[in-house]
This record gives sequence, C-alpha cells and structure tokens, in this order.
Amino acid sequence: MGIKKKLTLAASMCALFVAITADACTRAVYQGPDDMIITARSMDWRDEIHPNLWLFPKGMERDGAAGPNSVTWTSQYGSVVTSAFDIASTDGMNEKGLVANLLWLAEAEYPDFGPDDQGLSVAAWVQYVLDNFATVDEAVEALRDEPFVVVSAEIPGTARFATLHLSISDAKGDNAIFEYIDGKLTIHHDMSYNVVTNSPTFEQQLSLDDYWRQIGGLVMLPGTNRAADRFVRASFYMDAIPKTSDTRVAVGSAFSVIRNASVPFGISSAEEPNISSTRWRAVSDQKHLVYYFETALTPNTFWVDMKDADFTEGAPVRKLGLENNSIYAGNTVNAFEDAEPFEFAGL
Repeated sequence: MGIKKKLTLAASMCALFVAITADACTRAVYQGPDDMIITARSMDWRDEIHPNLWLFPKGMERDGAAGPNSVTWTSQYGSVVTSAFDIASTDGMNEKGLVANLLWLAEAEYPDFGPDDQGLSVAAWVQYVLDNFATVDEAVEALRDEPFVVVSAEIPGTARFATLHLSISDAKGDNAIFEYIDGKLTIHHDMSYNVVTNSPTFEQQLSLDDYWRQIGGLVMLPGTNRAADRFVRASFYMDAIPKTSDTRVAVGSAFSVIRNASVPFGISSAEEPNISSTRWRAVSDQKHLVYYFETALTPNTFWVDMKDADFTEGAPVRKLGLENNSIYAGNTVNAFEDAEPFEFAGL
C-alpha cells in the first residue's frame, strides 16, 4: 500500500508552489498549411514569477528529484526551456519540434508514491518529456504504461496540494494532454486537441467547446478571465484566423490569439485564485525551430533560433537571464551565457 506523497521540500519549492496556486495559463496550437505548426502559451501568476531561458544539450544525466527512488535518464535531445525560479521547467521545445507546457489543474490527484515506485518531481515533468521524445506518439506510448509516479506535495504551511497537468504538441500538429484524476492517469490524444487551459478537466473543456461552437463565435464569445472562457476564446480564434505558410503572418496570428486569451496585468482575484495576471508568453514555431518570448513588463518580443544553438553532447548549458526585466531583441542565441544547470525542486 503506497503512502500519500507528503514531502519535505526545500525552501525554494515553497516559492514555486505558492506561485503555482495562482497559475492560470492558456495553450493553443496553430495548424497551418505546409507543416506550419505553432504552439502559443501564456503564463499567468498572481505574484511576480522569475523566469529564465535555458539551452540544454543532449547527453545530460538527469534524475527525477524524488529521493532515492528517482527515475534517471540521459537526455536524447537538446531543448530550450523557460524555468520558474530556476527550480522547474515550465515550458519549452526540443530540437525535434516537440513542445511541452505545464499548467495548473485544481482537480488533479496523483497516485500514491510507494516504496517500490520510481518517482519524478512535477518540477521535472516537462524536461523529462523534452529530453526523451521526438513526437507525441512516442511520449504517449511510453507514458501510458506509467513508468514512474509523478510526485507533488502540499504547499508548505497550508493544506493545499500542488496540482498540474501537462500538454504536449509536436511538429506534425499532434496533441496530447496528461491529467491525473482520482489517482489515475488520463491521456487525451488527438490532433484536434489544440487548446487547453486550467480547470475544469479537459473532458469538460471539450464539452464547453462543443456548446459554444453551436452558438458561433461571431455572435458572441465569453469575455471574462475565467479559464473556461479563455478556452472558448482561444479555441474559436485559433480556428477562425486565416491559415498560411507565411511564417511572419502565422507567428503574428498565433501571438494575437494568445494575447487575446491573456489576463491584463494587475488583475487578480482572491476569491478565484486561477485568475491572475499574464506574466509572459511563449510561441514555438515547430517547423522552423524558433522559440519566441515576451514578458508583460518589457516592450520587445525576442526569439531563440534553435538552429544556431549547439545541442551536441558535451556542449555547455547556457542561460539567458531575464532578471530585472532585461530587454532583448531579435535572435538572442549569442546572448546566452554558460551556466551550471539548475536543480529541480523535489526531495
């Protein structure tokens, strides 16, 4: 019989989970002609989040930060990721065009973590997928057998458990959402699952989408900051915008949709903690392997052209610091600096 996952975490984990309680994100995938696939996401937090961008080469030795029974692996693919507080990978794309996004889900309940189980900290979930898989099919095939237990924890000093779900998309436009409901892994896998937000569960989000498709978005759309309303707007607009193989137009269109689903800066609600200000947005061009990024408090959208990065085994880990609202423009690959990789929060 497994024991419930009540972990003693480092003080840094507290900072992450306090922020996650106010997480209210949106993720939407643009599926255009000529293999034009673009994933856009917004990261919404009640408090200031401290993101940095990282370039991780292949060949890195990793562990799941869940104590002696942590799952271990060697990264097969290089990736660009956005970290939160430099203790978790929250978003990113690998060199094969696979994108992974971590989002809050209040309804999530992870399985018990028993003494014979291998564990993976929720802080490393995104990185595990980016390091190991090239396509959604590969990830679904490997993870449906549950080779490890995703390990989370109660927020220190509270009775609230940190609960998240994972969305992934690949360069073919395939999609999957991984959710733990009532201790069981549910995988929603379909090319059409191109939008996901926070609560409710993804199955209920699909039902909401069906309802609003009958009304028609040109008649009216829900306009609040609630996760369900953001899902409906992102779903309608991502289908409604023209599809093109023009990279500039496609990326700009994806940005326009995710900005429409963002929450104005300064907005928060104590009664509804899933409503929080958008802190940053990332747009991943999975055809051309370009990762775009912008924050709410800096005027420039910049990008990382992964084709100019060195992901070979033995290449240095590199970091682009975004502290103090640092401003960048254009392709920032050369602005990254060699750095020690951050450690995933966990046991």
